[in-house]
Amino acid sequence: MELRQLRYLIGVAEAGGVLAASRTLHVAQPALSQSIAALEDELGVALFLRTNRGMTLTAEGRHLLEHAHVVLADVERARQSVRSLSSQIEGEVVLGLPTTVALVATLPILQATRERFKHLKLKIIESHSGFLGEWLQAGRLDLSVLFVSGNEAAFECRPLLSEKLALVTLAGDAPRGRETSLRSLAQRPLLLPSKEHGLRRIIDSVCAQHGVQLDVIAEVDSLPNMKKAVRAGMGATILSPGAMAEDLDDGVLSMTTISGPHIARQVACATSITRPVTPATAAMISIVTEQIEGLVRSGSWPAEWIAPKGR
Repeated sequence: MELRQLRYLIGVAEAGGVLAASRTLHVAQPALSQSIAALEDELGVALFLRTNRGMTLTAEGRHLLEHAHVVLADVERARQSVRSLSSQIEGEVVLGLPTTVALVATLPILQATRERFKHLKLKIIESHSGFLGEWLQAGRLDLSVLFVSGNEAAFECRPLLSEKLALVTLAGDAPRGRETSLRSLAQRPLLLPSKEHGLRRIIDSVCAQHGVQLDVIAEVDSLPNMKKAVRAGMGATILSPGAMAEDLDDGVLSMTTISGPHIARQVACATSITRPVTPATAAMISIVTEQIEGLVRSGSWPAEWIAPKGR
């Protein structure tokens, strides 16, 4: 199996056929067909279903495609790492950001990267923390900001901050005072992420420990739609204060800290322990850490900074 065969596999899968892929890859159609056929012969399986409409991956083809992306990404990391030892920081770094983090941190991270490392191409993938952890382990991400759940044995985690989650309601429906008890949440209709979401797992864990049964009327995995539903008066939700940084100015929504006990979560910058950290990735770790610390210190992200000094 050769690297070019993996590149051809990806090209044909994305183009949907050999003819279209030959134009994209600038490879003659017969050579491309022969390369795919040789790969299938070597593996003893069909990687594509061939029809008059084009080519689609088989189950085996989809499985190999995942590995192909990881292998080629590792090769590129190695190439960038060696080049960076004798030249400026360059190449591509893929950074994962949970949605609530992306809302407040994407712009500062992009601006700092552009100012400091003009030859570094940053790709940001926004998703749930659980998905980001899976992609980091699989090699699809170089580093990711994650919410610490206690299941990070496959990662090198650099703690950044600890934050207390808050109840978000319509301003006219907010509890009196600055705090509300965990038990009082059971009396409110709530809109929460699905159980696969890291935020939901933290909420459910704390509630289970204290015997609190929440009234979850709907599960919504889209943060913007969650906020829209609260604004429409459908119920309340529980979110990070950082995720509400730009949503309280118009006075429609209100945020109240949950106490007795607090629902807290830690945020960390993580890399995979199975892959070396390239100079480009190390540079991005520094930028992510510095920019998030700046947000905490300025009050833009209400949280406690917990990163050890010197990291």
